[in-house]
Amino acid sequence: MVRSPFFFVGDKYKLIRQLKVHFPENINTLIEPFCGGGSVFLNTDAKSYLANDKNSYMIKLHSFLNSFKNNRERFYDNFKNLIIEYGFSASHYGIFVPDELKKNHVKTYYAVFNKEAYVKLREDFNHNKNDMLRLYLLLIYGFNHMLRFNGNGDFNLPVGNVDFNRNKFNALEAYFNFIEQNEIVFYEGDFEEFLNKTEFKQNDFVYLDPPYLISDCEYNKSWTYEHDERLLKAIDRLNDKGIKFALSNVFIHKGKENTELRKWAKKYYIIDIKSNYISYHNNSIKNTHEVLITNCKR
Repeated sequence: MVRSPFFFVGDKYKLIRQLKVHFPENINTLIEPFCGGGSVFLNTDAKSYLANDKNSYMIKLHSFLNSFKNNRERFYDNFKNLIIEYGFSASHYGIFVPDELKKNHVKTYYAVFNKEAYVKLREDFNHNKNDMLRLYLLLIYGFNHMLRFNGNGDFNLPVGNVDFNRNKFNALEAYFNFIEQNEIVFYEGDFEEFLNKTEFKQNDFVYLDPPYLISDCEYNKSWTYEHDERLLKAIDRLNDKGIKFALSNVFIHKGKENTELRKWAKKYYIIDIKSNYISYHNNSIKNTHEVLITNCKR
């Protein structure tokens, strides 16, 4: 399986094997209104791909990496030079944390070593928010690899206890391999507007992984009952047109229940998913009933 180079907590990388068996066998275009870091399209065979997200920075990051699809070495040169310029650890490049620091900070030595460089990088990016290379570096070294901005629009995530290691390099390599072999068109905008302007063809497939109404993840805070209602109506319209779809969501999370979703889903196939849903606040797996709702029957 291919890991997204954006490493979002809660993405579908760990669940993709469970999900894919319920996708259509032959997909013309995979259409994602909530593509996030791209774990689903990276692991789904299709003739073409349409990927949308409301998060403008997420789409800018995808487009940025795609600009190097035929010259990945130039990306790596720029990326490595920036790591060296700021003084980050990068075990993949042979830049290691001193042993003395590891002894004094056994569990947090990456965060301690990289904090000063990270703070400087964050300040520099906030002075020029068009610099996607610096934003990607913030994503690599930030806590839980999140994209988080304050009310003033400044990136405000703290440093994470992480390093640029072989696994992260391999994820980048896999991403570059995929975009070299496949054509992906990226869009930025509201999911409903995106679906309304999409020209569907036979054997297209829509996979939806929206923010979950009853969860407390940072990503989901702006999602409301009105968003959920619009989403379910939009999916019904897809079904009425004969478009195949699959929706990831949760019926129950931390004692909360999405009763409207459960009621709506009865008209479709409901598949229980063994969840890996993780809370942003403490990284612990919560009592969650995660499902895949689809009109596909294989």
